[in-house]
Amino acid sequence: MELRELETFRAVVEAGGVVRAASRMHRAQSSVTVRIRQLEVSLGVKLFERDGRALRLTAAGDVLLQYANRLLDLADEARGAVRLDSVCGRLRLGAMESVAASRLPGPLAEFHGCYPDVTVELQTAPSRELITRLLAGALDAAIVGDEVDDARFTSLPLYQEELVLVAAAGCPLPQHPKRLDGTTLLVFQGQGCAYRRRFEQWLQSLRVVPSRVLEFGSYHAILASAAAGVGASLIPLSVLDIYAQKDALSWAKVPKRVAMLRTLLVMPASTHTPALTRLVELLRTDAAARASSAAGAAPEPLAEAPG
Repeated sequence: MELRELETFRAVVEAGGVVRAASRMHRAQSSVTVRIRQLEVSLGVKLFERDGRALRLTAAGDVLLQYANRLLDLADEARGAVRLDSVCGRLRLGAMESVAASRLPGPLAEFHGCYPDVTVELQTAPSRELITRLLAGALDAAIVGDEVDDARFTSLPLYQEELVLVAAAGCPLPQHPKRLDGTTLLVFQGQGCAYRRRFEQWLQSLRVVPSRVLEFGSYHAILASAAAGVGASLIPLSVLDIYAQKDALSWAKVPKRVAMLRTLLVMPASTHTPALTRLVELLRTDAAARASSAAGAAPEPLAEAPG
């Protein structure tokens, strides 16, 4: 089993097939196929099975993918360690969709300018899904809203997020959250979202029962729907601040026990690649700068919601 075979194997998984993997790797399709077959022969197992026109990992292939990620990342780390003055390779960063939209553009732009030889792969998903990917070795680090109870990883507090209640402009719901009883809630899809859980737990404490819950894949869609009068949502103030049609919304603060949530950068507790080390430095600097200016940056809400 060679690193090149593992690189080809991972490329096929990520591309979803041999043809697309060959195109991305700038290799002949036959070359990719041969390497996959050589890897299967050396391991004595089938790694893929056909599902119609698509390739799907077998159980053995799924196990190998986790080890392939670790081995290839370790190889990148080794290359960086012997070239201490060179920051290069691949960096896989996970982040909640809200953080990716409102917090990361500046730091990532600076990182790209300083370290052009690093390929940054940004994956967005709810906190719990990101943690699952991190534990499986599919990410190098992740910015999440939940702690990771695993001694192999360490957490660095980054951004202090404040959640606010939003609805259409002129709507009385933000000032009276108990009126959400019997109305529509707009939430991020999946149960792995830390903000959604906070919203639902708060409403349960108020004994509020919505008539419907609509799930969305982006906060922009949530805000657009709120502005259109579809329902109400609890979102990070940082996301509201960058929304272009903010005037179409009304919003209110909620009790601090509900509103305040710290995002964390979770990463392996062991040695880091030079690229990850530099990114951590940039994120810490950005988080500190935002914290020092946060008091004067926040717009005035209409009111604070009770509860």
